[in-house]
Amino acid sequence: MASAPEMVFPTSPADAAAAFGDGSGVTVVAGGTIVMPEISYGRLEPAKAIMLTQAGLAGVTRDGTTVTVGAATPIAELVDLPAPLGPCAANIADREIRGQATLGGNVCAGAGHDAPRGDLQGALLAVGATARSAGAGGERSEPLDDFLANRGGRLLLDVSFEEPAAGGFAALDRPHTHDYTAMAVSAARAADGTVRVAATGAGTHGQRLLSAEVKADDLAAAGDAALADVTPHDDALASAWYRSKTLPVLVRRALTQLKETS
Repeated sequence: MASAPEMVFPTSPADAAAAFGDGSGVTVVAGGTIVMPEISYGRLEPAKAIMLTQAGLAGVTRDGTTVTVGAATPIAELVDLPAPLGPCAANIADREIRGQATLGGNVCAGAGHDAPRGDLQGALLAVGATARSAGAGGERSEPLDDFLANRGGRLLLDVSFEEPAAGGFAALDRPHTHDYTAMAVSAARAADGTVRVAATGAGTHGQRLLSAEVKADDLAAAGDAALADVTPHDDALASAWYRSKTLPVLVRRALTQLKETS
């Protein structure tokens, strides 16, 4: 029988960063909607668990047009934010999960065993979010794209982004998916007119659809171009073939929403 893990309850972001260190042997627990099932199924046996519920990492703040969301903020508190983030948050699981699960847990989630994880990754990539994290080498801020590619050994503290001028969100939802999002596309237009498009459920984590962004003014071309940026896969929710057929449709829908708010 596994021994009980060391439990740490930091009371400030600095305490949390100190307890996390370089992340070696550390399991971070916020809402627990991913971690606890992993423990129950025996796929995770923490030696040291850091509980973030009192670490001062929750809340949504605004400074002009800049929005900052703490890593321990419940997803339910994001549903009123502008598209694509608000609609993306509202599409995650059900009310109970949204009330408990956190932004940090969702963003840092690894690939699921039977279904995609990390719905918010796509929406945050679309708005050009910056991730602030702690770990080996201290605190740093970097584009979310870079954080997602190297998030091992990092404790996410918060994400920040400029409110988009317009946003769009389109998801593949089917009755058999049981509140999991098989695939979704987020699009955002910045104040300077720049359009960013990203997808979840089309790879191991959220990915920018750079080829679709280049052709964003041509909906059909953008949808087809998106396939060059991803490697769809099979899982319990959908096949790679089905994802390949559906992604262009979702790209067109998300970009259509941008045009409708012009």
